[in-house]
Amino acid sequence: MDKAVERLSGLQSNRENIRNICVLAHVDHGKTTLSDGLIAHNGFISQKLAGKLRFMDFLDDEQRRGITMKSAAISLLYTPKVAVGGGEGPPQPLLINLIDSPGHVDFCSEVSTAARLSDGGLVVVDVVEGICVQTHAVLRQAWEERLKPCLIFNKLDRLIIEMGYSPVEAYERMRNLLHEVNGVMSAFVSEKFISQADTLLATAEAHSGEGGGGGGDGGAG
Repeated sequence: MDKAVERLSGLQSNRENIRNICVLAHVDHGKTTLSDGLIAHNGFISQKLAGKLRFMDFLDDEQRRGITMKSAAISLLYTPKVAVGGGEGPPQPLLINLIDSPGHVDFCSEVSTAARLSDGGLVVVDVVEGICVQTHAVLRQAWEERLKPCLIFNKLDRLIIEMGYSPVEAYERMRNLLHEVNGVMSAFVSEKFISQADTLLATAEAHSGEGGGGGGDGGAG
């Protein structure tokens, strides 16, 4: 454990190999469980406790209520299979600052802060619950902060155990969810384009009105 901490501390001196990643999702879609799994992979907790310990929920209220209320961060080590940027030589390890953010709408300010600090985001979606209200909110937040999102489908076992889906039905369900997420992101782009077009038209009309008014005054004089 001490050696791992020392190694992570040493990596903080190289800013090029540091990535801030936040975990975004609707409440109860599995953000903290995913974080537990990544932390266990680094050896900080046992694999058997991943998903049960809720390591990032450090407040008593969070443990008692079973929801994340405050964003929490932890530094993890990741060694890619190829060098970052396609460079030559052995790949260098990356320091991942993982930020677990709340999913409840009452704590949206914590999500905004986490997204603003991050380079990318893990957007977790429960494949049974699908795209929920807060999923839309975190996708918008990721888009506004220009994060590079990575979509993660979670709780795939529910499709089989609870829904009784066949492999083909499960595939279709996930494909439809992917199309829905892409549609949401596309809507944000269209919304910005329309807003910019409206602004340009309003500005052009204002200038046109000023020019017309000036011409009328000159004629009267």
